[in-house]
Amino acid sequence: MGEDVPIRFPVRVLFCSSMNSIFRENLLQDKVAFVTGGGSGIGLRMAERFAAHGCKVVLAGRKQERLDAAADAIRAAGGIAETACLDVREYSALEATLQKTRQQFGDLDILLCAAAGNFPAPVAGMSANGFKAVIDIDLLGTFNTCRAAYSCLRKPGASILAISANHATMPIAFQSHVCAAKAGVELLIKTLALEWGREGIRANCITPGGTDDTEGMRRLAPTEEIRRRIERGIPLQRLGTKDELADLALFLCSEAASYITGAVYVCDGGQSLCRTEFSPIPAVK
Repeated sequence: MGEDVPIRFPVRVLFCSSMNSIFRENLLQDKVAFVTGGGSGIGLRMAERFAAHGCKVVLAGRKQERLDAAADAIRAAGGIAETACLDVREYSALEATLQKTRQQFGDLDILLCAAAGNFPAPVAGMSANGFKAVIDIDLLGTFNTCRAAYSCLRKPGASILAISANHATMPIAFQSHVCAAKAGVELLIKTLALEWGREGIRANCITPGGTDDTEGMRRLAPTEEIRRRIERGIPLQRLGTKDELADLALFLCSEAASYITGAVYVCDGGQSLCRTEFSPIPAVK
């Protein structure tokens, strides 16, 4: 993808929200966030939470129609949202879009890397291209986003968040590609915390467990039977919600977390303590 990346700048509308929250209002007033994977799922819900607290958000993703719908909903609630149709595997597209964002709004306060790919497949049944696709979206995409954003980040004060998964620390059948990618993401973010900390940039990971109403959960638990089995393996006996993850992201991007960096925050209801599988392991004949 070339540098002529479509990016849309809406007219600002007055924010007015009756959202109930344990956080004070406008916690991120006038801050700027760039969100990959912002058109749906966990990334979108976090972007919605940022916008509800006064943050200007740029939603980046591969499907313009989905991005438009997400941005329209944020604007309808009184927030400020823009869209950028791009692929995180294309460094030049990210670089061009981030520079445009900076020119419009100034330095970035929040960089959220939430773009991800997934599909269940055993190692013996997965192509090299299939494995590479997930590595490129999750790991390379996170590197590309952070590297391209470096010159645009507020120094000091910027907060980088990456969405990891329990896959980073526990083997999960049919998820070798995701396990490898997320393990890389976590160490990449910790390395950024070391290298960029002296400039006042914080970098942390959020590790969700099974999260309701997400594309990933629909793929990993395509039947009610599998869903119930996953829930039984979670100490809190339920799936998590996107709102719970959005609250954690909001905290980590706030001044309350100003001394937190290089951390991995697990928000999974205790699922990782039990080492449960997302999908059944077939018998080997």
